[in-house]
Amino acid sequence: AKEPVFGVKVADLKKILKRVKKDHALSLELFATGNSDAMYLAALIADEDKISKSELTKWVNEAYWPWLSEFSVPWIAAESEHGYQLALKWIDSKKQNVASSGWGTLAYYAAIKADDELNLDVYRKLLKRVEADVHKDQNRVSHTMNAFVIAVGSCIKPLTKEAVATAKKIGKVEVDMGSTSCKVPLAVDAINKVADRGALGKKRKTARC
Repeated sequence: AKEPVFGVKVADLKKILKRVKKDHALSLELFATGNSDAMYLAALIADEDKISKSELTKWVNEAYWPWLSEFSVPWIAAESEHGYQLALKWIDSKKQNVASSGWGTLAYYAAIKADDELNLDVYRKLLKRVEADVHKDQNRVSHTMNAFVIAVGSCIKPLTKEAVATAKKIGKVEVDMGSTSCKVPLAVDAINKVADRGALGKKRKTARC
């Protein structure tokens, strides 16, 4: 994250969320500060029913590092009425953070929407796209593509077999995680763990966490 940054614990941000709840105007002000802590909080308190397409577009272009582009923006986008269509455009962006936000949004959308609300043919085509591009795309885009396969396999039961087949074909996805100890999970292993828990097809109430 860029300075100035405070490094506020998410648990402490959630104390503010509990007090403020949803506040559309405040979320826009917080995101506009350019401060990562404030921008993350903005997504937590954002009102998915009030945020506009233009506001989401502004946010995705200002989400300058993965904590924002792969979590904050995709969360609120997936919950809004505009996120799905925007995400299909975002994944074509040459900007790494925008494209990764697109894949993240589509993954979270799959996790919160009932299967009969999803266009399964689109998700099938996206799996094929991941299979073709995951090993040659930009670093963080490859990371979110891998996560997308896991989300489809875990959350869209009619596509689990196809997602597992894709996961087996792509194998290990190499991503530079910087100086962190984070590792990129093998998609097939991650989906199998969900299956072992008997949780395939289980949906989340919200994208935000």
